[in-house]
Amino acid sequence: MNILLFSIIVGLAAALVIFPISSSKKPVKKEKKNNLTGAMIGIIICTVPVVFAFYYITNLDRNISSIWILAIIVTAIGAFFATGKERLIKLVLFLISLMIGIFFLTAGLFNSGEKYQSSKMAEKTEIESFDEKETPASVPPKFARNKMRKSFGQVPNTSFYELGNLQIQKVDGKYVYIAPVEFSGLFKWWNGDVTPGYFTLSATDSSANPKFVKSEMSYTPSSYFNKNVERHMRSSFPEYIFYGKPQLEIDDNGKPFYIRSYGEFISARNGFKVEGIVVTDPENGNTKKYLIKDIPAFIDGAVSPETVSLQNSYFGNYVHGFWNSKFGKKDVKLPSDEGTEANVSPIFDENGDMFYFTDFTSPKEGVDSMLGYSLTDARTGKATYYTGNLEESYMDSEGALEIIEKKFIEKKWDGEMPVLYNFYGEASWLTPVLDSNGFLQNYFIVSAANPEISVYANTPNAAIKQYKTALQRGGGTVDGTSDAEEKQTSGTVLRVYKEKVGDYTTVSFLLDNRKSYIVSSESNPLAIYLKEQDKVNVTFQNTGEAFLPVTEMKIEGLE
Repeated sequence: MNILLFSIIVGLAAALVIFPISSSKKPVKKEKKNNLTGAMIGIIICTVPVVFAFYYITNLDRNISSIWILAIIVTAIGAFFATGKERLIKLVLFLISLMIGIFFLTAGLFNSGEKYQSSKMAEKTEIESFDEKETPASVPPKFARNKMRKSFGQVPNTSFYELGNLQIQKVDGKYVYIAPVEFSGLFKWWNGDVTPGYFTLSATDSSANPKFVKSEMSYTPSSYFNKNVERHMRSSFPEYIFYGKPQLEIDDNGKPFYIRSYGEFISARNGFKVEGIVVTDPENGNTKKYLIKDIPAFIDGAVSPETVSLQNSYFGNYVHGFWNSKFGKKDVKLPSDEGTEANVSPIFDENGDMFYFTDFTSPKEGVDSMLGYSLTDARTGKATYYTGNLEESYMDSEGALEIIEKKFIEKKWDGEMPVLYNFYGEASWLTPVLDSNGFLQNYFIVSAANPEISVYANTPNAAIKQYKTALQRGGGTVDGTSDAEEKQTSGTVLRVYKEKVGDYTTVSFLLDNRKSYIVSSESNPLAIYLKEQDKVNVTFQNTGEAFLPVTEMKIEGLE
């Protein structure tokens, strides 16, 4: 409903309730009529602008339920000025309004079960192994933002603008950060009218430079009045319940769109459950809605990170209801606040689909063990909770950051955006390390179950390769990745190198096919007897690395 029409209707209703129809005095008929008309007009003149200003400033949904505070105030004023039976009627209206208000205010105490059911997740043990041939989208947002700011000279009329919110997405098959150029104030908007475009930057290559893309936008978060994109979305869909900030999404042709999640309350204007998105073309203001199942293919983050963070809170806190989340805390698990967007971190799987990652920890203070972690599909909102290996205790994201802080305490470097991966069958934290100026220094990997196993390197892929060696030296078994092809070969051993690590021996050897292999005596005990000129049959993972991991080996004459 149009905001002016809505304000007039609400203002008229408020005037009728406030105005005392009956009176203890008995003026002459003509005087009474004039007084009634004048008073009614005066009340309408006062209430309509107040209602209009409230809904315009707050940008609140224009549903009848949203006027409950106003209803309490209006009925209280109406009852105060009324007399006789009219006062009794308006007192009843006031009590009804008050009860509705109390119901709305206390709904969170009673609908925790519904919230938990709306956020329930499928459950698995561990995520699939990461394919070491791929490069994780691990450039930290703080570093990306610094690089974009240093490239702001590419923007025409630079003094008018500033860098907007940063988000990650896949554009034309590549993982990139997107940041719109926004107005830096009211007068800059008044003079500039449109923003000139947006920045893109690789999310996988830390050496890449930002690129400014020209694309004029009139409807933006930093525009004012009816050109503000949030206000424009509200004007197009006045009754919709929105949650989360508008985010910029780029199609494969480079055209920008602003999107925002909408849905419904769990109950009584409390809680939120996503249903779809609203999409606005910032150039001309054309606005459409899509149900979750119908969203365009180019949109990666249909479900806002704020919505996912809220669902994680429901899932972790309300397993046994509201009061248990405050007192007993049985089975309660707290979602981490180390995420890069509204306490969650966007990541991409092997198919290029975006998920929001969150780890969960114990509500007990001083405990840094992880209870599990979740991945939420950013297009559908469907989530999976991973318990991890229940026989092992996993370190949470905060613990990983503390290790990095201690590792580089003299240099005062810190980690940002820790994400849990399955590297070679080992649950592991991959974390970019930044200096005090926000510049990227290296990538740090540490085992979640065995924090003593850690490596760092200049690139994520170099760190992953070093990590495999560290795992083998640590006596662990190294599983192949989900995409590495298993192959077999045979040949004569030309060179052998053995290294004792803990209770096991790591054996590296070169065959006459001029390829090198690595195996641990934990998984292949007879490998300790391997010597030059032995003939072997080897089953290995074809990872393309310098030392190929062996899963099975037979030495002729010993088997």
